[in-house]
Amino acid sequence: MKIQSLAVIFVIIMLPISIVLSVYTQSQITTLRLQLSYDKKLDDATYDTIKAFQLNTINSNTSDLVNSKLRDIEAAANTFFTSIGNGFNMTGYNKEILKEYVPALVFTMYDGYYIYSPYTNTLDTKSIESLQDEDGNYRSGIDSHINGEKISGIKPYIYYSCRYKTPGERIDVVITYSLDNYINIQGKIDGEAVDKEGYVIDGIGKDPNGNLTYRGITISKEGENLRTENVDGNSYPCIKYRGVKYYQKGGAWFSLNNDGEELPAPEEISNIVGTPAKDKNAYNYYNQAYELKEFIISNGLNDLTAENAVLAQNDIKDENGDVIYNFKNNDKIFDYGNKIEEPSSNFNQHRLAIIRYSIERNLSIAIANYNNYSGNITIDFQMPRLKEYEWDKLLNNISVISFLQGLNIGGKIYNGYSVINNNKNKEVIPEESIYLVTDDNQYHRITDIKNLKDKNIVDAVINIDLERKSIIHEDEQTYYYPKEYFGCYDCIVGVGKNSDYEHNIESDNTYKFIDEEYGDDVKKAYYMAIGRERNAMYRLVRNLN
Repeated sequence: MKIQSLAVIFVIIMLPISIVLSVYTQSQITTLRLQLSYDKKLDDATYDTIKAFQLNTINSNTSDLVNSKLRDIEAAANTFFTSIGNGFNMTGYNKEILKEYVPALVFTMYDGYYIYSPYTNTLDTKSIESLQDEDGNYRSGIDSHINGEKISGIKPYIYYSCRYKTPGERIDVVITYSLDNYINIQGKIDGEAVDKEGYVIDGIGKDPNGNLTYRGITISKEGENLRTENVDGNSYPCIKYRGVKYYQKGGAWFSLNNDGEELPAPEEISNIVGTPAKDKNAYNYYNQAYELKEFIISNGLNDLTAENAVLAQNDIKDENGDVIYNFKNNDKIFDYGNKIEEPSSNFNQHRLAIIRYSIERNLSIAIANYNNYSGNITIDFQMPRLKEYEWDKLLNNISVISFLQGLNIGGKIYNGYSVINNNKNKEVIPEESIYLVTDDNQYHRITDIKNLKDKNIVDAVINIDLERKSIIHEDEQTYYYPKEYFGCYDCIVGVGKNSDYEHNIESDNTYKFIDEEYGDDVKKAYYMAIGRERNAMYRLVRNLN
């Protein structure tokens, strides 16, 4: 056969194959582009959500109250759907359509989390009767379909809790964990009811006069001097109590609402600060931790192991299916004597495993149940396996997890999720949120060795006090900074842990780093600040001593 004939046959055979491969390749490229585009839109909407929550909480003086928090989360969820609707508007999807493809939103808070997803609105008999008239008919203006209606909303708060039982049930308690070392213990020990809370911290000493020491730093029982804060151009002595800031003017204490109105402080504020006025938040933080340690040891709770946890599974697995934490181990949870507040301690490893287990389990159930509410959508909604770096975000600060599943992107069905966290909020005080202020009026990260070692420390502040706040004053919105300090250039620009000006903190062990690198002035400023801020947080259940 002539070469020309072979060439013709080759072209006849290969041309259709080339066309098919070209079409397939282009289809895969289009699918990949759509997936990347959808990922970006989902990330943007999730970022808008966490940003809305941050702005609402920072600028609200009541955002730590339960009703206000629910309001802020509802507003953030609405922001998500509005943002994602705007992002997908050009693709033919609007806000209402996209709701059918969002099985859940998760808002991880300080000691638990909210899941925003569809549910059946059911009322008990008493609630139904309250909506009906004497003839059993629904009153005017009330929808008779309210009972049994499928609606989207925030489900009840789920705590990071775990039950522990020892053989013979000498100990039967529920421990609620948080995003830092704060815990609450409730249950029975030797048949007696117990309710104790505080921070799990090691190495605290107490002298006969009640003064404390922590990592070589003395913490006086008398407290520390009140610090001043700027409020719309005026500077006042300030103290924070249960998440609310109170200011002193003319010997009286007051707080501010969102309209700038001065509200009288409760009488207990004067009793708390004493005469002369002192801020005892830092002392109470470490003293409560000292008393919690004494309680745990004296009641035998320091012998609890992960195996005593009452759970439905035995291990935590990473995205590859490898076990990273096995609950069937006999390591003591409260490993006092081994610097329990540091990241590598048994306590912190167990704490993170409990939080992760709770989120994974309940979120999987919520997404699986979404199939009952998905209307005409025929896909099977499933919980994706999050990556380890995404869990690091979730387990260390306030975060939002969003899911978008079931959209057709050509070659496959889109199944995306996004995890965005926020490090500037009033919910949690992580170690890196504390900044030290030097005598040149600049604030620095704790890792800024170059500047902190050469200058005098005059203050230590939390990062949200360096953010601009708004207030309504004489019917006009004005802005101010609670702390009028300037950011260190190196700290703002060189934010990476391997930057030239920073020391690389091994395993994020801030405590070890501070002890090894700094003298008493930096250590005291930092440890007092983190104690002051954490003790002043708002909590639903709390000892007020």
